[in-house]
Amino acid sequence: MNLLNIILMASPAGQANSQSSWMSFLPLLLIVVVFYFFFIRPQMKRSKDQKKFRESLEKGQKVITIGGIHGRIVEIQDTTVTIEVEGQVRLRVEKSAIAIDNSQTIENK
Repeated sequence: MNLLNIILMASPAGQANSQSSWMSFLPLLLIVVVFYFFFIRPQMKRSKDQKKFRESLEKGQKVITIGGIHGRIVEIQDTTVTIEVEGQVRLRVEKSAIAIDNSQTIENK
């Protein structure tokens, strides 16, 4: 006989032990569910919103880079964006470096 069968046979209340094992997994399951709804799901939504924002970039739109540089889009390529900052200086940055500007999203709504 294997060790598990011996342990189960030695247990005086086999049915109660089975229910107890399910109850011991309940807190772990609850932690996983809470972790999903409070951490994973909001991060996935935020990531999806950022991707949608970066795909909707248009020429002439004011943007802020993740480094804090404010500028206006003058050219859009596949993975890069050329922005014009004060003094007509042009910078080429990756699309992933463009942050969502909360003040613009509020104005656009």
